[in-house]
Amino acid sequence: MKISRVLVEPIRGGYFYDDQAAVRSGARSDGGWISGTPLTQGFDAVRIPATGIGIGLRLEDDSLVWGDAISVQYPGVADRDPPLGHHYLPLLRERLVPALTGCETSTFREADRAVTGILAECGLTHTAIAYGASQALLAAAARSRDRTMAEVICREFAFPLTPSPVPIFAQTGELSRGNADKMIMKRIDALPHGLINNVLKFGRNGETFVEYVEWIVARIGLLAPAGDYSPVLHFDLYGIAGQVFGDDDERICAYLRRVAEAARPYELRIETPVIAASRGAQIERLAAIRARLGRDGLPVAIVADDWCNTLEDVRAFLAASACDMVQIKMPDLGSVGNSIEAVGECHRAGVRAYLGGSCAETDLSARVAVHIAIATQADVQLAKPGMGVDEGLMIVANEQSRLLAELRDREGAPPAL
Repeated sequence: MKISRVLVEPIRGGYFYDDQAAVRSGARSDGGWISGTPLTQGFDAVRIPATGIGIGLRLEDDSLVWGDAISVQYPGVADRDPPLGHHYLPLLRERLVPALTGCETSTFREADRAVTGILAECGLTHTAIAYGASQALLAAAARSRDRTMAEVICREFAFPLTPSPVPIFAQTGELSRGNADKMIMKRIDALPHGLINNVLKFGRNGETFVEYVEWIVARIGLLAPAGDYSPVLHFDLYGIAGQVFGDDDERICAYLRRVAEAARPYELRIETPVIAASRGAQIERLAAIRARLGRDGLPVAIVADDWCNTLEDVRAFLAASACDMVQIKMPDLGSVGNSIEAVGECHRAGVRAYLGGSCAETDLSARVAVHIAIATQADVQLAKPGMGVDEGLMIVANEQSRLLAELRDREGAPPAL
């Protein structure tokens, strides 16, 4: 089916855009506000509301499909594009609307390649725009075939259709204890993220973070005492371990031993223990830390995020054996086709694929991500958007339940118990 008209409209994201450089430099939270001086391009305050642009495609049968162009919570750092604001609207109306009108959408991969070229020709190279446009194109291909987006992905990217749930990982945001309680009570598969994004939360020698890990373990024992719940403990350190320990790998690994002991008996994942000044340096640092942990027999899985923004980046991290898991941060990869391919690359490399994204995303982009997670059988997916736990979990878990029910019903299989 061809596109008969294109709509572009302002949308709200599920959280805020935060200036990571300012936060790491000591900007302090004051209620919901973060005080301090912005340091990153595109920010006029350290925290600004997440905004984006909805891209609607009216098709020949008069149906309308949408995709949401939106950035991640920490845009403009580690080679990411700046935050996508509503100031892009006039440019999209001027250039994107006429360029997409008349495009064929029946095959997602062909339409996505064509639109990627159109965006480049129009000077619309911001990854969030490609992210939103590709969501709409995937929905259009599903509409033209009267199938789910997951089925379109499996057919076009040669993934076997496996109607099995993908584990869900949630993030606490600033409410690192209250929201962790919600996760434990709701038996979330992986938790709590913790938002350990400054030295105050980490401790001058890491003692504050270790105490938090110990608290999480004790809390699981208190709120889930039956012993039938064994979540993965996944923490994002935003490079603070490197900041505190002077980028000394020996000290960092000795510290991670303390964290692993505190996390027992649960599986432990540490995301971004350090942030280097370039992709090459980040790969080198993570590979060295991972190798040392392996030599010491420490059960700590290293998760790559910062500087791992594109499909090319994912391939580079995998080639260097720099991590045990990759966060595929979907808005940073641009087209959702790149995220789909990134999961496949992880599977082939024997590295776990975390189909992530951001709390700043929308309900629509989160639902599209569920179809990608199921189709590719990613190892874990993010509950998004927002930082309240309940809302993101509801959106992702319910979309997953509905999708799996539809796929099983189409196969004639009995419903899951």
